[in-house]
Amino acid sequence: MTTSPTAIASDKSVVEAARTMTTENVGSLPVVEEQKLVGMITDRDLVTNVLAKDLDPNTVPVADVATHDPVSVSPDESLDTALERMAEKQVRRLPVVEDGRLVGILAQADVSRTAQPESTGRMVEKISES
Repeated sequence: MTTSPTAIASDKSVVEAARTMTTENVGSLPVVEEQKLVGMITDRDLVTNVLAKDLDPNTVPVADVATHDPVSVSPDESLDTALERMAEKQVRRLPVVEDGRLVGILAQADVSRTAQPESTGRMVEKISES
């Protein structure tokens, strides 16, 4: 798990989100309001909801294109629970939330580094199913 992950405020522009994703080398960012998780924005959200619609990424706020009420996990939940949520919702990054506040991100890569190769393969397979 990455503690203190980079997040973006919901009122920032999507161009700021894209720049942050590039700087941090990530494809998604938690969206926060006063440190509370309110959504997730992905590079795909930027393409399909802004660029493909010929909207101006300098003026569109993150809140307008982010996924609201994202799936998350609390720090006291088991890794198995987190993996089940990742597979069920087909996400590779899962926000870790405590009392509504973002405290970390659990990424598929984090799990892959610590899990057995066969369980990692099954996890990737489940998350990737469409």
